[in-house]
Amino acid sequence: MMIKSLKVSKLFDEYDYNLDMCCSLTFLHSPNGLGKSTLMRMVYAALKGDVKYLSDTPFERLEIWFDDEAIMILQKYEGRLNVLMQKNEVDTPLTPDEMSEVCNAVYIPPERLVIRKRDGHMVPTLEAYAHELYERFRYAKEHTELEPHPENIRKGISDEELEFWSKDLKAKLEFIKDAGFEPDIPPRMKFPPSRYDINKDREGYEALTASIAEYVRRNYMLAESVIIFKDIVNDIFIDKSVTVSDTGRIGIEMNNGMSLPLNKLSSGEKQILIIFYALLFHAEPGTIVVFDEPELSLHVCWQQKLGRYFADICRVRNIQMIIATHSPQVIHDMWDSARELRPANA
Repeated sequence: MMIKSLKVSKLFDEYDYNLDMCCSLTFLHSPNGLGKSTLMRMVYAALKGDVKYLSDTPFERLEIWFDDEAIMILQKYEGRLNVLMQKNEVDTPLTPDEMSEVCNAVYIPPERLVIRKRDGHMVPTLEAYAHELYERFRYAKEHTELEPHPENIRKGISDEELEFWSKDLKAKLEFIKDAGFEPDIPPRMKFPPSRYDINKDREGYEALTASIAEYVRRNYMLAESVIIFKDIVNDIFIDKSVTVSDTGRIGIEMNNGMSLPLNKLSSGEKQILIIFYALLFHAEPGTIVVFDEPELSLHVCWQQKLGRYFADICRVRNIQMIIATHSPQVIHDMWDSARELRPANA
């Protein structure tokens, strides 16, 4: 599900906006003070069921139009917030929990160098992300056993189709292996099997292929994220590169061979790592990403590279990004994907 348009009335008791989105990637720009960041935060709050933020923000009505013709309507009556979903001329009231189930949403705020943990403590974002990736690798390496998944068996397929499916899964396993982990395949079985192997033990290879399909489903995106993350960051960084070890530890290596702690990176380098980690490891397919001021601490040359990377990630991951920016360099040569936040009542 993607957002098709946004309509807001009396933001700050002053501004009315009517914005059409540009499919998967939209840049919003405007002068300071017109409520761009507030609108971004409102959209995220609506998708996460954060009624406190919405109740505390002065506005009269917000409509989020989705591409399946559903409309989330947030209306204030005498200071009270009412939320409903309208589809096929039927209005259904939404609770905060139901609001958060409409679609996945990720918010990347301007203040992103530190984050608040669940216990309330503030920690450097890179430190938290590095620990998170390490734990995800540890879990993947501790769960290499293949479990039966009979529901994945493709009933009625021919030996030729089973052989082709196995070869496709083998290619994906090699991709996962490049990221640092792989499953335990029974030593008595060869994968992918030949047509002879399948004829000799059709039932066994059906079960093995079904189990491997589940392993790939569980781990492919993590492996893909690691590889794309390194490719993008290393294309941007100068005189250094990011590495991810077989245990999932993020490292930085200078071109002269010296290792550099994450906390010694420049502010701009930290921003690049944080931005692309959040996009690749937190935004699952179908997610709506609300992103405020990606240009912070970045040199003009780096800003000019961002748009194309964002477009590529939207395409590869099937996500939607709505980006608020003050920088024409971030938009660069993608002005067909840009929308100006201009009051309709100006």
